[in-house]
Amino acid sequence: MQVKVNFKSSIRPAEPADAAQIQQVVEAAFGPDEGPTVAHLVTVLDESGSTRASLVAEVDGRVVGHVQLSRSWVDARKALVEVLVLSPLSVAPEHHGKGIGTELLAAAQSEAERLGAPAVFLEGDPGFYSARGWSAAGPLGFTAPSTRIPAPAFQVVTFDSHEEWMTGALVYCEPFWALDCVGLRDPLLAQLGG
Repeated sequence: MQVKVNFKSSIRPAEPADAAQIQQVVEAAFGPDEGPTVAHLVTVLDESGSTRASLVAEVDGRVVGHVQLSRSWVDARKALVEVLVLSPLSVAPEHHGKGIGTELLAAAQSEAERLGAPAVFLEGDPGFYSARGWSAAGPLGFTAPSTRIPAPAFQVVTFDSHEEWMTGALVYCEPFWALDCVGLRDPLLAQLGG
């Protein structure tokens, strides 16, 4: 899979040789407070076998963006349903505003659908994601895995393999909990009125 971005960039599956550059991009994108933890999450998801897809955006042979899809579940009444979580999505700060994040998001959605996922979830800015086809998950019958996730930020996109009964609580895989990468902690949550 190769997706062109702004004529100078391309998106492709991540390779083991990309690990150091991915770590740098994630740390830079999330900043000094959260960056090291989120970069560590990428590694722990890989090491735990939770990663289902990892894609990078390249410019001139250098990784400038990354997105990861990992397995989680929806605890539906009828059965436990394997779904995907899109996290993290990272673009190097010097490449913001060039459409790389949007293209990584689209490539991740295409990959999730190719993998047969019924749904993909994320925590993120509803202004950004809703403009790219994502919806608030709560009104569609899904429950966030933590009360620390503001309702508008709990986003989902569903695919053809999603059936009406596949609703319920999202259950993140262990690395998200082990690294405390679920929802917001104060003071950010307080700023959102949570």
